[in-house]
Amino acid sequence: MGAIRIAIVAGEASGDLLGSHLVKALRERLPQAEFIGIAGPKMIASGVQTLFPMEKLSVIGFHEVLRNLFSLLAMRRELKRKIIAFQPHVYIGVDAPDFNFGVERAMRKQGILTVHFASPSIWAWRGSRIHKIKRAVDHMLVLYPFEKIIYDKAGIAATYVGHPMADTIPLEDKRVAVREQLKLGQASQVVALLPGSRRSELHMHADLFVQTAQRLRQLLPEVQFLAPLSTKETRQLFEEALYRNQAQDLPLTIMFGHAQEAMTAADCVLVKSGTATLEAALLRRPMVITYRIPKVTHFFVKRLFYLPYFGLPNVLAGRFIVPELMQDQATPDNLAQALKTWLDDKEARQNLLAEFERMHLELRQNTAQRASDAILGLLQARRAC
Repeated sequence: MGAIRIAIVAGEASGDLLGSHLVKALRERLPQAEFIGIAGPKMIASGVQTLFPMEKLSVIGFHEVLRNLFSLLAMRRELKRKIIAFQPHVYIGVDAPDFNFGVERAMRKQGILTVHFASPSIWAWRGSRIHKIKRAVDHMLVLYPFEKIIYDKAGIAATYVGHPMADTIPLEDKRVAVREQLKLGQASQVVALLPGSRRSELHMHADLFVQTAQRLRQLLPEVQFLAPLSTKETRQLFEEALYRNQAQDLPLTIMFGHAQEAMTAADCVLVKSGTATLEAALLRRPMVITYRIPKVTHFFVKRLFYLPYFGLPNVLAGRFIVPELMQDQATPDNLAQALKTWLDDKEARQNLLAEFERMHLELRQNTAQRASDAILGLLQARRAC
């Protein structure tokens, strides 16, 4: 195929991981390819030259976006200019849809092939974005099988590629080995606490998760807790919440990263809504899903949602299979009681595991390979034309 130039832009840690798998798969087929764009550490390690720090795109909520709006718009203008000068054969937007669709539309006007990986949650909210997608994207790579049906109906080319997390998480349960590694008793009751990976999420969730752990310990005095936190800043915010709530005596181990190990070792998980809920499901762990966002943000977005559930396990099942307690329902008492129910009900846990196994097998599609095959097919078709 000759030297291929690829522009690829990711906006946060999950996109960086997704993009890194794709870049590695493309490099196996196109060892001379050049990659530039916006990348995090994993994509950079895979050989992507980043034009801007990825952290500049990692904002959440209306307040945060508005506060950074001018710098985001300026960065997007400069990014367009640099990528058009690079003249890529394909532009790949990895998540960050509100940022990437604008760039993709500009690239498409320049005759550059555009691929988006993966679909925003148009099935959950803001479904009208399908029209923007149709103007911006030549081909959509989707992670969930029901998404392809949506794009087929809209007349947008799409390929179902499965979810990369389902490829990397083993089908067998590693609980025994991980508990030995973490020096946890095999008979102990263990709860993993995952309040989020952003500072803004810790501001909303740290006290809530600490108070929930305190309530649960009152109900189950022998319970132990694991709290994997991804950065020094989020760890500091969580430790401040422990101090604020006089919870230094909690039987709690704070881990620097290693969220997957924490969930594997746990009997159940308290997790903020997001991709981590899918990770918990693929690890076959019962969970309680929660989320709090600023009240102003919630006021604007609450009417935009179409589904009664937010967590990916419930979305994939098409019904509530794990509890979700959001906003005002997210109280320490409610969350602690929901966690206790999972710990007490062995039969319910076993029934849930069968549903999680079905999900895992359905999503296990060798995603990076399928995605790279789709992109190579598009490049070959474009070259033939």
